[in-house]
Amino acid sequence: MDKTIKVGIVGATGYTGSELLRLLATRSDVEIPAIPSRTEAGKSVTELFPFLRGFLDDLKFSSPDAADLTVCDFVFFATPHGVAMNAARELVSKGVRIIDLAADFRLKDAEEFKRWYKLDHACPELLAEAVYGQPETMREAMKTARVVGMAGCYPTSIELGLAPLMAYEKAHPGTFDLTSIIADSKSGISGAGKKASVSLIAAENIDNFHAYGVAGHRHGPEIEQQLRLLSGNKDLRLTFVPHLLPVIRGIHSTIYLRFSKPGTELDVQTLFEKRYADEPFVDVMPAGSTPETRSVRGSNFARIAVHRPQGGDLLVILVVEDNLVKGAAGQAVQAMNLMAGIDEKTGLYRPATTP
Repeated sequence: MDKTIKVGIVGATGYTGSELLRLLATRSDVEIPAIPSRTEAGKSVTELFPFLRGFLDDLKFSSPDAADLTVCDFVFFATPHGVAMNAARELVSKGVRIIDLAADFRLKDAEEFKRWYKLDHACPELLAEAVYGQPETMREAMKTARVVGMAGCYPTSIELGLAPLMAYEKAHPGTFDLTSIIADSKSGISGAGKKASVSLIAAENIDNFHAYGVAGHRHGPEIEQQLRLLSGNKDLRLTFVPHLLPVIRGIHSTIYLRFSKPGTELDVQTLFEKRYADEPFVDVMPAGSTPETRSVRGSNFARIAVHRPQGGDLLVILVVEDNLVKGAAGQAVQAMNLMAGIDEKTGLYRPATTP
């Protein structure tokens, strides 16, 4: 695509929406003609986000009625669940391609979606054709998609951590015990969004750490759906337990997967290195490493370390990512780049901010 890419962002006032603005602000090939907001209509973007001064000085929020999203090539939905699916049919009919950062187009089963999100799906025909938005595992399908439902933040870390092993399982069925996978994941507070909630205020989280959603979390069926696709095993089961870290951003997932047979010989380090050798945003760290969340802060990278403690039958995979970038806005821009037919690294290939 040689022309300027016209982009609309619905939900640009939230954390992932403002990350989209940050990542697109320096792109000479991107124009942002529409950012609707009911609460901030008429206000300059830089008034709400001073960090964008000097980059998006002329951009203003407009009312939803005044924002013409049909002039866009792509529309990002950085909104609560249920918004994108109610707007998608009209936009797609006008040739606009949808990139949804919420869950409207992740689960392929409309009844499963209703079970976890308590909503009837508004456009099941588009749900059926939507492509799951995880570039490292769904790249080719994403390139031509009209609707992409971006992978969730936790699912991204877990799916990247298991993808090489699932591919090996598909080629060599029975290598791993797929009935007892455990993902122990932790996220920064920004993963809960910008809504006001007592459970998210500083006094409730600083000097504190806790699990949530232990009985069942809506990311669980999403992860299982993708891992079943990657492994070819419909009986795969995952125990997923998320935790809230007293930090602003970052995800750390520790994943446990056991070999089916004691003494199985497999060089898992080499397996991971070969699988991700050509992936610009996945870094397989040297054997014995323990990746840190600060090593990916503000970047679109995921860093992975794979361990086989004492040479036993249990694999331990460690994955870190920035939940707002690789887990949300950065991965969505990566998807747009792929769909637009340009280098997927465009505007994203930059180091993390540290300390």
